[in-house]
Amino acid sequence: MQEQLNKLLHRCIKGERHSQKDLYVLLAPKMFVVCLRYSRNREDAEEVLQEGFIKAFEHLTEFSFNGSFEGWVRRIMVNCALDKYRRKAQLHAVVNIEDLKTEQADTEVIYAHLDVKEMVKLVQLLPPAYRMVFNLYVFEGMKHREIAELLGVSEGTSKSNLSDAKAILQKAIKKNERIAQQNFM
Repeated sequence: MQEQLNKLLHRCIKGERHSQKDLYVLLAPKMFVVCLRYSRNREDAEEVLQEGFIKAFEHLTEFSFNGSFEGWVRRIMVNCALDKYRRKAQLHAVVNIEDLKTEQADTEVIYAHLDVKEMVKLVQLLPPAYRMVFNLYVFEGMKHREIAELLGVSEGTSKSNLSDAKAILQKAIKKNERIAQQNFM
C-alpha cells in the first residue's frame, strides 16, 4: 500500500493531473471529516477542503516521505481551517474565566454517547473559539500552551474555552438523551 502511495505521490509531483485526482479521491473523505469538525457547516468545510488540497499540491515537493502522508495532509487541512477563522474574526473567550460556574464535563463521557456524525454536528454548533480549542486539544492532541500561541490567546482562555465547550457538549448530549427517551415512551 505504502509503495503504491509513494508512486502516486511521485506522479503528482511530476504534475500528472489524473494522479492528482486519484490522490484527491483517496484522501478527500477522511480530510472532509477533519474539515467538518473545524467548520460551521458543510459549505465552509468544502471550502477548507479545497484550499487544503490546493496547498497540499502546491507544496507536495516539501513532503519528505519519512512520516505519514495522510498526517501531513491533515496538518495542512487543520492549518487552512485555522487560517479561515483567523481571517473571519478574532478568537477570544466568550465568557470570563471568573464567571465560569459549570461542572467539568469528562471527554470520555462525551464520546461514549455519540457516534461520529452526531459528534461532528454538535462540535459544529460550538462558538468558533470553543470549536477551535476543542478540536486542537481533543483531536489534534495539542497542549493549552501550544493552542494559546497558535490562536493568539492566553493559556487560561484556552482552558476556559475547552471547559465551556465540554460543558456545552455535555448539556447537548443530555438534552438529546431526554428527547430520545421521550420518543420511546
